[in-house]
Amino acid sequence: MPQFRLAEAAKLLGVSDDTVRRWAEAGTLPVGTDGAGRKVVDGAALAAFAKSSANEVADPTGVGRSARNRFVGLVTDVVTDTVMAQVELQCGPHRVVSLMSAEAVRELGLEPGVLAVAVVKATQVVVETP
Repeated sequence: MPQFRLAEAAKLLGVSDDTVRRWAEAGTLPVGTDGAGRKVVDGAALAAFAKSSANEVADPTGVGRSARNRFVGLVTDVVTDTVMAQVELQCGPHRVVSLMSAEAVRELGLEPGVLAVAVVKATQVVVETP
């Protein structure tokens, strides 16, 4: 079973080392020790904690869809030419980039600072490990 040092766990959770230490001291995040006596978090426990503590932003559209991968965020950049556009959103810690028609950008009023939802419907997802 993989184990992660507190600094690694902090990076994976997007928080500071001190925050992970506070969670460990409070018993919120289960911590053990490795063979060298360093504090570590079990990979499965870290995954469960990450899932339970994730803050999902409510979808402002109120529309139900079959696509489960919906990322609410702010438009941070729009690059358009006469036909196509590239729209970048910051959805929590995730950067999502979409290519669409320039006409769609105009119709949706997409510009930096606009609240938007990126809906991803993929038939293939690639998973990699180090």
